[in-house]
Amino acid sequence: MFSEQRTSERKLLRTRARVAMEGAAMVSGRTSDLGANGVCIHFPDPLPVGQTGQVSFELLIDGKQVAISARARALYCIFSNGEFKVGFQFLNLELAAMTAVARYLR
Repeated sequence: MFSEQRTSERKLLRTRARVAMEGAAMVSGRTSDLGANGVCIHFPDPLPVGQTGQVSFELLIDGKQVAISARARALYCIFSNGEFKVGFQFLNLELAAMTAVARYLR
């Protein structure tokens, strides 16, 4: 059984995202929520749990688009409503990205 492992509050975020897992081609998905420690992204195909990659998406902060690109690890991959929900944990989020995420979550 899956248990909740989130360590921070989440906020809805519906935007396009791109992920390049190590040794794999870039894939596109859409985000569903964002927290200080990670993001959930929906994909048509599963991604390998435990692997790391580069996650990219944009946030709308004070009327401006802010690009976020971060190393992240896939913590889970769940099939739901015909797609795969993948939970990513940010790894060593850069200060600018951390600040942008914190501002979005306010």
